[in-house]
Amino acid sequence: MIAQPNPTSAPAVDRPAALEVTELDRIFDVSPPFLNRVIYREKRKALHAVNDVSFTVPMGGCLSLVGESGCGKSTVARLVTGIYAPSSGQIRFAPGKSGKPLSAQMIFQDPYASLNPRWRVKNIIAEPLRELKLRATEAEVMDRVAELLGIVGLNAADGDKFPHEFSGGQRQRISIARALASEPEFLVCDEPTSALDVSVQAQILNLMRRLQDELGLTYLFISHDLSVVRHMSDRIAVMYLGRIVEEAATETLFADPKHPYTQLLLQTIPNVADPQRDREIAAGEVPSPLNPPSGCTFHTRCPLATDRCKGERPELLSKPDGARVACHFA
Repeated sequence: MIAQPNPTSAPAVDRPAALEVTELDRIFDVSPPFLNRVIYREKRKALHAVNDVSFTVPMGGCLSLVGESGCGKSTVARLVTGIYAPSSGQIRFAPGKSGKPLSAQMIFQDPYASLNPRWRVKNIIAEPLRELKLRATEAEVMDRVAELLGIVGLNAADGDKFPHEFSGGQRQRISIARALASEPEFLVCDEPTSALDVSVQAQILNLMRRLQDELGLTYLFISHDLSVVRHMSDRIAVMYLGRIVEEAATETLFADPKHPYTQLLLQTIPNVADPQRDREIAAGEVPSPLNPPSGCTFHTRCPLATDRCKGERPELLSKPDGARVACHFA
């Protein structure tokens, strides 16, 4: 069973910001090679993967980015952790316990590809400790490795094994232990349960909730599954073709989704109480991010679209209940 949200001493909106992202953009050059462009007279091509994205993650809280594959949420995760450099915009971490900006680590999506198959688990987890010189001696490093394995529910003896000797859920626990090895205060979780069975997903989510409470961690959680993020998040931001189209407190978004795209995403969640309920299916294909529609990029699939939607891009505006929505009809 997935852990239910726990009440905190202060609402998320009242806590100081751990991370502030302002007008973030990332453009990738996806042009063909120079010779191909000359021979076939092709122009350069640019992919606007992240477009004017702004959000705040409260200290000790969890903001989730949700959307279909290709919407830009994983690119945001890589921008926040420094794997990609932004084309424009600002990423600001608040000071941590040391007085320096909060240290951030990332939990990757695929537990099978994110671990070196040629290294024993103890060396995978020990690498950050050695590189950052967080322990003075090798004996202290190995003691910390054993401690981290215990924290994520594994045994110290598991450190002598290779990744292929573990199940998917156990590998993701190892990935979490490696992320915790550098003693971060901020974790970016890029779909950490999408490659796992449902029962194992619940175990990993429970573990992450427990670690957040025990270690005071702050999460930026990436997922395409709204039913997962509901139990992890203080706030949810919904992305479509590189932009945030709606952001709200978790229960507000589930109780009163304002953007048509958010409403369609919520209809995809299975409902055990009413499995035969009427559901509206999204029309059309997801547009190519290389050539997004003008105006509101969702207008080609939206049942409410008008000529205004085709020509005018809606701004992300604040609502009285604290939500932000980019829709002319919200």
